[in-house]
Amino acid sequence: MSCENNCACETKSSGSPMLIFTMTIVAFSVATTFWVTSNSGSARAASHAAQPATVLPVAQATAPVPADAVPADAVPADAVPVDQRPADDVLGFTIPRLDGKPEPLETYRGKVILMVNTASRCGLTPQYEGLEKLYREHKEQGLVVLGFPANNFMGQEPGTNAEIAAFCEENYGVSFPMFSKISVKGEDIHPLYKRLTSQPEPIGGDPEWNFTKFLVDRQGRVVARFGPRVRPSDPKLTARIDELLAQTATAPATPEG
Repeated sequence: MSCENNCACETKSSGSPMLIFTMTIVAFSVATTFWVTSNSGSARAASHAAQPATVLPVAQATAPVPADAVPADAVPADAVPVDQRPADDVLGFTIPRLDGKPEPLETYRGKVILMVNTASRCGLTPQYEGLEKLYREHKEQGLVVLGFPANNFMGQEPGTNAEIAAFCEENYGVSFPMFSKISVKGEDIHPLYKRLTSQPEPIGGDPEWNFTKFLVDRQGRVVARFGPRVRPSDPKLTARIDELLAQTATAPATPEG
């Protein structure tokens, strides 16, 4: 064998052990890495499995329900038809103001309300001044006066809504709510006054004259009536108003009788 062939054989035979050794080392490293990784993952899994689960207390898991929560099937008062309300609830009507804008009387639920049929050419017309004073003195406590012009008595309210508004502002500075002219008795009686006058005595019955006064509690129930000649400053009227103002919106008032 020539030297050239001998050298080639030596090189081939001497390289084989080195290649095998290198491959063995690589395989060992891969296996070691796989073993370490697998065991590390298993250890973490076992550690997590050993820890107790965190459970929120019931008070934190769900929001508390107030004891006085409104039932799910409760219906707002303004959604109850008039004919399904208690007979003494008088706030189920929508009536235009003097400017023609409709206003639900439900707007005033929660207040003490004095409803008055008014007129501009009556001997009692100066009561506008006392009504305005009463309103201004007690409105912060929850009183509201509602005026309902009517032409039922001797034609003493002949003006248009615009004329009535101008008269009240120019002569008495009226700032309490005034509504469009209606009828408070007879065949064309407005449904509000039909309900008011249908109450049991001594509240019910047609108004005797202009400036008859119906008093309504914070729950929308008519509880008292005062005649036309009872002035807004009369102690009988103001004492009853003070009594109602002192009550909450959920406290029942005692009807007059």
